[in-house]
Amino acid sequence: MPRHEALRPQYRWWIPLTVIAVALALVLMILLMDREQNNESAQTTAGKQKEPNVVVTEVEDPEQKDLSDFDTDDDDPLADGPVDAPVTLVVFSDYQCPYCAAWSQDTLPTMLDYVDSGDLRIEWREVNVFGSASEQAAEAAYAAALQDKHWEFHEKLFAGGKPRSPEELSPEALTSVAADIGLDMEQFEEDMNSSETAEAVDKNAAMGTELGAFSTPTFILDSQPYVGAQPTSVFVDAIEAKLEGAN
Repeated sequence: MPRHEALRPQYRWWIPLTVIAVALALVLMILLMDREQNNESAQTTAGKQKEPNVVVTEVEDPEQKDLSDFDTDDDDPLADGPVDAPVTLVVFSDYQCPYCAAWSQDTLPTMLDYVDSGDLRIEWREVNVFGSASEQAAEAAYAAALQDKHWEFHEKLFAGGKPRSPEELSPEALTSVAADIGLDMEQFEEDMNSSETAEAVDKNAAMGTELGAFSTPTFILDSQPYVGAQPTSVFVDAIEAKLEGAN
């Protein structure tokens, strides 16, 4: 063999094939990983789309409370609907609770349709778990209710399905809301600051505590507790079942 051939590096044909094979394997691995991530993302998105719009708050053992003898007040200014309605819904709420605001936006209008048809009585109770601003708002709402403007005042405080900040529940801000809905302002301010209103608000809050409504919103539909901002369909189905049973 000539010397120059012996010194020439021998061509290793398998090296480029190995490099190509490794590169192909890496490309396939990347494609598979992207596909799995996309599938997981799609499953997560689909799962979120299928989940009901519900926020459940915790209440201490509501099913253990005896709610069968829940008394209604014929003269309750926060109640709407006939006293002898076949179904009664008691709502425990708070004017700083975002889930209460969302429920009022999404579900309350449908409940009021049942009130208008005479099939439902709603009794509203503010439990004021968020503190003094909530209590101020509850007293103002009660004063508005004494002028038969509870729902109008309520809608203003939960405008857009969101609660107001504590600063927006100051006495001045609440008085401004009362003026916006056309209340007798002298009477409103007198009622909002009266001891009778304070006692009524305290009584409603105490009622919620006694029944286990330590979080909001909590509902009692004919002695059956419902916890959290359940979808509208939950309440509609329950009311329809009660009405069907009554007939």
